[in-house]
Amino acid sequence: MLYNFGSINIDHIYRVAHFVRPGETLASSSYRQVLGGKGANQSLAVARAGGNVCHWGQLGNADRWVLEMLSAAGVDTTNVELIDGPSGHALIQVDDAGENAIILFPGANHGFDAARIETLIDQARPGDWLLLQNECNRLAEVMTQAHERGMVVAFNPAPMTAGVSELPLEACQLLFVNRGEAAALVELDEDTDRDVLLEALEHRLPEVELVLTLGSDGVCYQYRQQRLYLPAHRVAALDTTAAGDTFIGYFMAARQRGKEVEHCLRLASTASALCVQRAGAAPSIPVASDVEAAIRGWPELVMTSY
Repeated sequence: MLYNFGSINIDHIYRVAHFVRPGETLASSSYRQVLGGKGANQSLAVARAGGNVCHWGQLGNADRWVLEMLSAAGVDTTNVELIDGPSGHALIQVDDAGENAIILFPGANHGFDAARIETLIDQARPGDWLLLQNECNRLAEVMTQAHERGMVVAFNPAPMTAGVSELPLEACQLLFVNRGEAAALVELDEDTDRDVLLEALEHRLPEVELVLTLGSDGVCYQYRQQRLYLPAHRVAALDTTAAGDTFIGYFMAARQRGKEVEHCLRLASTASALCVQRAGAAPSIPVASDVEAAIRGWPELVMTSY
């Protein structure tokens, strides 16, 4: 089983010509309210990819419609607790280039206490996967207790904060980072060469599998003596909001099925390329049949080992 200790947000999405500037009032050309949050997005992506995922989360009572959407996609929501108080939410600007700028309010996602964490971890068995992001509180406790229980921990430190460096990252088996997150972890500039970033990450976390996503420049994988690079599919991006979450969800679903890392990378890259051609967060995450059709119909990317 794959458990996802993750955020659930209500996203308020505004389409704008450019990101609002200080002191500027900017009219949006469209508005939508949809399910979001990195945790919920990744659970949806795992489920739509055919994986088995149980979501560990918290949600405000007023937004119980979210449970129906997650359940309909195949996510086990029995461990999503409804609370009195606001859900997490995000204000998202999407510009004409498809890039996004986000303001996040954690709400219920930061309401976990020690007793709740212990109750959740007690359900797991050695060998179960635990997927984490950086939008819920008490991550250090969750990582430590999961590792002690024998769970296999995968972590996506997004959004990146200074506190990530203080987490017990050595308890992770798998770490998903983009260029900015990787650079922050090893205290280098974001424009540092990708191989320099990988070498620095390997030095800091020698026993952790690393997946470095580079957007339109592709993705790298590194573990011990193995290093792989896969370029990205060339597509016209409409909205990049959930691209990283889609990649992680599809990668984890393939990994759960015991697929080789090369297969995981190809599947996740194709799913992410489909995602950026659609608007929104959760609505943009493709289903497995669409990803399989794209894999059959698009030119095969050349993976290199170096």
